[in-house]
Amino acid sequence: MKPIASSAVDRRWLLPLAIGSALSLLLLVGFTTFPFPFPCASSPSPSLFVEHKLAPSPPSPAGSLPRIAFLISGSARDAAALRRVLLALYHPRNRYLLHLDAEAPDSDRKELAAWLARHPFIVSAGNARVVERANLITYRGPTMVANTLHAAAAFLWGAGGSDWDWFINLSASDYPLVTQDDLIHVFSKLPRDLNFIDHTSDIGWKEFQRAKPVIIDPGLYMKKKADVFWIPQRRSVPTAFKLFTEGYFHTVVCNAEEFKNTTVNHDLHYISWDNPPKQHPHYLTVEDLDRMVASNAPFARKFHADDPVLDKIDKEILNRSLDMPTPGGWCAGTGENGSDPCSVIGNTSLLKPGRGAVRLQKLITMLLSEEKFHPRQCNNSRSCRQEKLLRFLETKRSCDMMFQVEDRELEPDTHVGS
Repeated sequence: MKPIASSAVDRRWLLPLAIGSALSLLLLVGFTTFPFPFPCASSPSPSLFVEHKLAPSPPSPAGSLPRIAFLISGSARDAAALRRVLLALYHPRNRYLLHLDAEAPDSDRKELAAWLARHPFIVSAGNARVVERANLITYRGPTMVANTLHAAAAFLWGAGGSDWDWFINLSASDYPLVTQDDLIHVFSKLPRDLNFIDHTSDIGWKEFQRAKPVIIDPGLYMKKKADVFWIPQRRSVPTAFKLFTEGYFHTVVCNAEEFKNTTVNHDLHYISWDNPPKQHPHYLTVEDLDRMVASNAPFARKFHADDPVLDKIDKEILNRSLDMPTPGGWCAGTGENGSDPCSVIGNTSLLKPGRGAVRLQKLITMLLSEEKFHPRQCNNSRSCRQEKLLRFLETKRSCDMMFQVEDRELEPDTHVGS
C-alpha cells in the first residue's frame, strides 16, 4: 500500500473479477501462516493462487507485533462518525481504509480526505486512505460483499501492500472496547492464520428465507440506492458444499480444506439481540456498558452517532480525549498545555497494554480452549493443523508464555495507554 494519507482509491475493477481474485487475496494472502514448531506442517498448493507472485509472504516470527487492516464503512451523514471511529482505533502500525458509499455526497469524501491531511500523525504514518470513487452499497445485497472484497484488494495494492495480518471490517456504528495497544499485544501471541467468524451450518429457517430465494441487487447496475428485490423462482440448496449462516465469507472459509480448521467461532463483537433475533440488533446505550465490558469483546455495535455511551467509553476505557486518537505507547508528544501527546509518533513497537488486554486475553483463552475451539469449528474431524494448534497452546500454557498481567502491574481503565 502506498503510504499517502489523503490519496484516492480508483474504482478500476469488474465485479466478477473482483469477487474471484480478491477473495483469493483476502483469504490466502492477508491471513498468513503461523510457523508451528511441530511436524506435519503443510503449505498451500501454488495452484491455489492466480499468479505465482500472489503467494503468501513469509510468516511473521512468533511473538512479533501484527498489523491490522481496518475497513471502516459508512453512508450519507456518517462522515463525523467515521472520523470518531478512526481516532478511537488509530495506531501507526495498522492500515485504514475509509469508505463512504455512493449515497454520501462527494463533498463528504473530499472533506474526509482533507481532515486526514490535517492530522500530522496520520500524514507521518501514511496509513489511512479514503475511497474517493465510492461503491453503491445495498444493505443485504451482494454489493456489500463486493465492497469488502474491493477493500481487501485495495489493501494489497502497492509496495508492501500485503504487510498486514488480519482484516477487520467495521462500520460507523461500531466502536472499540479496548485500546489498540491491548489488541495488538494479545494478537501478537496468536497464530496469524486464525479467522474469527461467527458461524454454524445449522441454518434452519434461513434455508427457506435466505438460501433458496434469488435476490437481485439494484446496486450492481443502478446509480441510486434501492432495496434488493426477490424474483418468484427459487433455487435448490447446493449439495456439493455446506451453507453457513452470515453468508459469503463463512461459507467459503468453511468449505475450503485450507481454511476450515482455522476458524474461531466468534466475531469479537458484543451485540445485543432480541430473542429470537430480529433483522437488526438493539442500539447500545449507557445502560449496556457493564454488559459490554463483561463480554470481554474488543468491539461492540450498534451505536447511535455521538451517543453518551461513546463518551463514557472514551473516558473510562480508552482514555481518549475529544478529537484525539486513543493514546498508546507510540505517542511521543509532551501533552503540555492540553496538546495532543500523539501528535508526535515515537516507537510504534512500544505497547502499554492495560485491563482491556486482560479482558481480551480471557476471551481468547476461552475461545481457544479444547472445549470451545475444536467442537465449534466448521467440521468436527480434528485435523493435523488442529492437533498442532492444540499442542502449541498447551506448550504456551505449560511454559507460562501466554499473556499474563498481575493486577498490581495494571493501571486502572481510566489510564489505559497513558
